[in-house]
Amino acid sequence: MTFVYKADPVRGARWAELFAERAPHIDFRIWPDIGDESRVRYLATWVPPERLAERFPQLQAVFSVGAGVDQIDFADVPAHVPIVRMIEPAIAERMVEYVTHAVLSIHRGFAAYDAAQAAGRWQPMVAPLAGEVRVGVLGAGQLAQAVLSRLGLFGYDCAAWSRSAKSIVGVQCFAGQESLPAFLARTDILVCLLPLTPETRGILSDELLGALPRGASLVQTGRGGHLDQQALLRRLDGDHLRWAFLDVTEPEPLPPEHPLWRHPKVRITPHIASSTQPDTAVAAVLENLERLARGEPAVGAVDRTRGY
Repeated sequence: MTFVYKADPVRGARWAELFAERAPHIDFRIWPDIGDESRVRYLATWVPPERLAERFPQLQAVFSVGAGVDQIDFADVPAHVPIVRMIEPAIAERMVEYVTHAVLSIHRGFAAYDAAQAAGRWQPMVAPLAGEVRVGVLGAGQLAQAVLSRLGLFGYDCAAWSRSAKSIVGVQCFAGQESLPAFLARTDILVCLLPLTPETRGILSDELLGALPRGASLVQTGRGGHLDQQALLRRLDGDHLRWAFLDVTEPEPLPPEHPLWRHPKVRITPHIASSTQPDTAVAAVLENLERLARGEPAVGAVDRTRGY
């Protein structure tokens, strides 16, 4: 039985060490050194190789090395082969850190203080109490719930919106398209943590951004395809939006001449909000291999009809 890793080779080297320690019976290989293709049962990847079914006729599961699976063309993966997104503690904790930093920066005016310092201005600003700041999270999955739990500890007034009804302790939950306007109207800082699907592509549109209260801000940690960049620029330039923190863009990276790079109300980071850590990722994958061997569904198995 062969397990093939096709992603960052530096991380792959650590995966190889961990597999050797924890699962020495598995023939772990790093792409392109895959050995006998007919022996490959499992693939961990960001973007799968071409001719997947033809190349690996005995494939039993495809694991994404990240939390998202929108980069995988489901049509290329045989219907009987489960696609599994990465669910492990480090992903959630890193996302919590990033979003908390962004929300605090917006709430306390730290982004504005950067501009004041650059101009040599000593300019104290009065910030509202956390309980007066309404944070709304688009999404109610594992990452969103981890973020909401931590923000709640700071006292923020938290809400979540999702396609289907959810119940989260201490969080006002909205569900379905009909509830989206009410969710947006009560949101001062909007955090996008949605998966990218045909239904969510372009969801951060001019109409949606315009439905936020004047002076609201955006924290975009979902996928670049969610955001209408020109709409964001218009809303920032028209002072409808106050700040935007963008960890994801389309394309990545943005062209050097793109106006978002130098916009005074925008902070861009290079898709670093959250990432898997080899130790915890391998532990999650090995646990899922045991589940699959017992005939149980993998944790993080993707519903192909939903896209996540």
